[in-house]
Amino acid sequence: MGTTAVAPWKQLLFGAIEANSHLKHSSYAQLATIGVNGRPSNRTVVFRGFEENSERIQINTDARSRKIQELKQCPFSEMCWYFSDTWEQFRINGRVEVIDASSSDQTKLQLREKAWFANSLKSRLMYICPAPGSPYNGEQPNQEVKLDPSSGPVADYCLLLLEPEKVDYLNLKSNQRLLFSSMISEAGEKYWTSEKVNP
Repeated sequence: MGTTAVAPWKQLLFGAIEANSHLKHSSYAQLATIGVNGRPSNRTVVFRGFEENSERIQINTDARSRKIQELKQCPFSEMCWYFSDTWEQFRINGRVEVIDASSSDQTKLQLREKAWFANSLKSRLMYICPAPGSPYNGEQPNQEVKLDPSSGPVADYCLLLLEPEKVDYLNLKSNQRLLFSSMISEAGEKYWTSEKVNP
């Protein structure tokens, strides 16, 4: 078992992203939460990068989606990310912070705004469509809906930040599995342990 202040799994993840970058689906992962009924709830999300100088994974979502209510009830989640060309799987477990328009923290609101502008205009338009999961009324979406490209985030746009606490890495080509766990030292510093286990 080894320890390090730098997240050793992050370099493995960057390698997998790079090696699979020619595949459009390589930026898609599954995010599981606990439903309000206590049952598992899972969906596909898009990896939007890491928060600057951080291990926190950025995900965009709609404030009206079911996962927001679920995360407010239980902030723990697990992301499962499989890279089909390199046969690598990352299960990233941790706490999710929801940053929405109601946040009073200016730094968080700036981070939300920065993430908003990193999206294409087409992606931003999704947040002014009818609420996800609401009953379909038979009407076609209004194709004339316009959004000023220079305007900031709309109220229904949320930024999720997944703070990894445990990462389970599996490489099926090399038959290797590593478990990474974050710990807090007596001095209050975060560090990572790693352990090789049977696949």
